[in-house]
Amino acid sequence: MRKIFDSWAAGGELPAIVNRLGLRLLSYAPDHVTLEMHVGPEHANPMGTLHGGVLCDLADAALGTAFASGLADGETMTTIDLKMNFFRPFWSGLIRAEGNVIRRGHTLGYVECELTDERGRVIAKSASTMMTLRGEKAEGR
Repeated sequence: MRKIFDSWAAGGELPAIVNRLGLRLLSYAPDHVTLEMHVGPEHANPMGTLHGGVLCDLADAALGTAFASGLADGETMTTIDLKMNFFRPFWSGLIRAEGNVIRRGHTLGYVECELTDERGRVIAKSASTMMTLRGEKAEGR
């Protein structure tokens, strides 16, 4: 799985959801990633602000990519939970998502993400528990 993200970081083939959302990878290092997304009216909820599900997608991509950056060959992962806290509305422009692995255990890890606007104001924060899969559990994932 890590090879997919390493390829993305090197300018190779992008994961399908990355294309769909138009995500840009700004930085990629062990246990850390920064993504950026341009948000427009096509991402709005019925009230006209950015749909919370789109923020969840962006956060999940940052969380998962940060965690995947530390996987060994033959390992993959799955998300155990995803928590979002929304702090302010957002209409359009660039949103940055910084994902950081806080704790990586043998099986479980904890990752946090902060989503900010172009002025550095916090739009939302997210956290996730990830599980590393190995051997038979990792096959086909």
